[in-house]
Amino acid sequence: MKNRILYITPVTAAVFGGILWLTSGSTNQFRNVPVFGQTYLEEIRDKGEVTIATRNSPTTFYEGRDGTYQGFEYDLIENFAQKMGIKTRFIVKDSINEIFEAIDTGEAMVAAAGLSISPTRMQKYLFGPSYQQVNQQVVCRRGNPMPSTLEGLKDVTLWVASETSYIERLMILKQQIPELKWQTVKDLDTEQLLEKVWNEEVNCTIADSNIVAINNRYYPELYVAFNLGDADNLAWALPLKAYELQAQMRLWLHEIHENGELDRLHDRYYGFAESFDYVDTTRFQQRVKTRLPRYIDLFHKYAEENNLPWSLLAAQSYQESNWRPRAMSPTGVRGMMMLTLPTAADMGVSSRLNAEQSIKGGAKYFVKLRNQLPEHIQEPDRTYFALAAYNVGMGHIYDARDLTRKLGKDPDKWNDVEGVLPLLSQKKYYKQLRHGYARGSESVAYVNRVRGYYDILERQHSQPMESFASN
Repeated sequence: MKNRILYITPVTAAVFGGILWLTSGSTNQFRNVPVFGQTYLEEIRDKGEVTIATRNSPTTFYEGRDGTYQGFEYDLIENFAQKMGIKTRFIVKDSINEIFEAIDTGEAMVAAAGLSISPTRMQKYLFGPSYQQVNQQVVCRRGNPMPSTLEGLKDVTLWVASETSYIERLMILKQQIPELKWQTVKDLDTEQLLEKVWNEEVNCTIADSNIVAINNRYYPELYVAFNLGDADNLAWALPLKAYELQAQMRLWLHEIHENGELDRLHDRYYGFAESFDYVDTTRFQQRVKTRLPRYIDLFHKYAEENNLPWSLLAAQSYQESNWRPRAMSPTGVRGMMMLTLPTAADMGVSSRLNAEQSIKGGAKYFVKLRNQLPEHIQEPDRTYFALAAYNVGMGHIYDARDLTRKLGKDPDKWNDVEGVLPLLSQKKYYKQLRHGYARGSESVAYVNRVRGYYDILERQHSQPMESFASN
C-alpha cells in the first residue's frame, strides 16, 4: 500500500541556555515548556515526522471500509502528532518482538501497539504516560472446561502468544504455583488465539480485556474465566534517551484528558463493546446467516443511493425490526425500518410492510435527520446524533444538546450528550425543556446496539488487511 503522510501546521521552537522552549497556537499547555536534553526531540523536529511501529489489529491500527486508517492507537498518535505539529509514518510489524526491535534499531521512534508497562520492559525502554488500563484475562469458551482459579489452569490446554506481557505475568505466578503450565505460541497473535478458543481447537488463552471486549462481538461464546492479577497500564514505548519526548506526551495526555478528547476516542472504539449481550449477539449472528441474505441487496442499493454504509443501514434495520418486514410495535410503527404513518407518507412509502419500500424510506429519513444537524458536527458523532434522533425524535436531541450546553459540556460531541440524554426522563430537567419528557436512556442504548451490529457486519464482510507501512 502507498505511504500516507499527514501534513500539519508545525509548532515553533527556540533554544535558550540549553533549554528547548516549545510554542504552539493550539494549546496553552504546550507554551513555554522547558525540556532538557533535547537531542531526540530535535531529531524528530528536524525530520518533520515521527515514525511509529505498530501492529494490525482492531484495537490498534487497521484500514477502514473507506480506505482510511483507523484504530484507537492510530487516532491517539495522530492526535499527539497534530498537537506537536509533526507528521506521522506508520510501520506495521508482525509481532511484538519486531515492534521493540524497530525501537532498538532506530527504525521507529515510538512503539504504539497496546503495550503493557512491565518491569522487564522498563529496563530497556522509556514509556509515555498510561492512556488506558486493562486486565489480563483467562478466556475460554462457554460449555467447555472452565477453570475458576490459577490452580485450575493445570487441567486445561492454555496457549499464550509469545513475546507478550502475559508470559512475563505467568512466569511470576509460576514461582507461586510450580505446577502452572502453558504452551507458548510463536506464529499466532492474541486475536488469532481467541479464534482458536472459539473454534474449540484449544481450551483457553490469555488476552487483555480491551481485546476481549472487541472480539466478543465476533465470537460471542468466548467467556472470561477470571482476571490474571492486577490491572496493567498501556503506554507507548520509547528509546531510553527520549525523556524530552516523554515529557511532551505527559502534557498532551493531561490536556486531552481534561478536555474530554480521550473519553470521546475511548467511546468511539469501545463504547458499544461495553454493552455486550451474549444472547442478543448470538441471535444476531444466526440471523446474519438466515435472514440477512434475503435483504442484503436492498440494503446495498438504498445505502448507495443515500451515500450510507450498507452495513449501517442493515444494522439499524435489525435494531428496528430484527429484519422482519411485518414487524409492529405497540406504538404503531411498522415494517423493516419501523416507520410511523406520517414519516412513511413524507418519505413516499405507500406500504410500510413492503420490505423494499421500508428500507428505501428509512434510508431517506435517516439522511433527512442527519442533514438537520448543524454542519459543524463531525463524524462519527453526526451519525450517532442522527441514530438517536431516529429513535427519540430530533426535538429531544435539540433539547439534550441545549441541556448539555447548560451543564458546561460540549453539545456537538456525542460522548457528552449521551451522558445527558438520560436526564430527559427526570422532571427537574425535562420541565425546563421545550419538548419535555423523553426516555433518553433508551436512545443511548439504541445507538450502542446499532453500533455493535454495524461493527460485526463490517468485520464479517470485510477482507483482512495485509501488513503494510504508511505515513
